Amino acid sequence: MHQTHKAIGILGGTFDPIHLGHLRMAIELYEALDLAKVHIIPTYQPMYRKQPVATPDQRLAMVKCAIDSESELIADDREIHRQGPTYTIDTLLDMRKEMDDIPLCLLVGIDAFLGFPSWHRWEEILKHAHIIVAHRPHYHLSDTGIVSDLIKERLQHEIAFIHEHLSGGILLRPITALEISATDIRKQIAMGKNPRYLLPDRVYDYIKAHDTYGIKSI
Repeated sequence: MHQTHKAIGILGGTFDPIHLGHLRMAIELYEALDLAKVHIIPTYQPMYRKQPVATPDQRLAMVKCAIDSESELIADDREIHRQGPTYTIDTLLDMRKEMDDIPLCLLVGIDAFLGFPSWHRWEEILKHAHIIVAHRPHYHLSDTGIVSDLIKERLQHEIAFIHEHLSGGILLRPITALEISATDIRKQIAMGKNPRYLLPDRVYDYIKAHDTYGIKSI
C-alpha cells in the first residue's frame, strides 16, 4: 500500500547529556531523507546499559534546551511519562496508535544496529517502522549473521520507499562521524574542564545552572 505522508524520524537515547553527535545525526538524516520531523525521545530507564546519571526530567530538559530553535526536531516525552523499563517496540506501538497512516523511521547508529537481535521483541519492530542505520563513510558490515541476513532481505536503495510504505525497510546512510561521548563529557565536567563545542551552549549552561552532574566547580 502506498502512502502520501512524509515519514517521521525517531531518535531515542539516554541523552546524558545530549550532544552535537546526536544532533548532527538527527539533522543530517532529516535532510538526507526528507523527513517531516525527527522526534528525539529520551529513555526513562534503559534496559541494556548503565542507568543515566541525570534524572529523566533533567535529560528531557536538556533535550528541550538543545533543540529549542530547531522546529524540525521535536522533544518527545512519551517514554519519560510512561516510566518503567524502556522498550523500543512499546514506543513504536504507542506512536503507531497516534499516527496510523504515517511512516515511522527508527534512526540508529551502526553499533546499536549490530546488537539489534538482542532487542526486546526485535522481530516485530520492522512491522511498525523502517530502520535507518547511520554509519561512518566507507563502513563495511559483516556479510554473515542475523543482521546481515536482515539487511539482504530488507535493504532499500530508494529514499522514496520510506515515504511510500509504513514500515519494513532498512536504509544504510553515511553521516558525518563526530566521535563525541556523553561519558567523556561528564568526565570532563567532573575534572573541571570545559566541554563547550561538544554540546550546545544552552545544554552546558543548563548543566552549570543545575549542577546536573554533581560538580559545584564547573
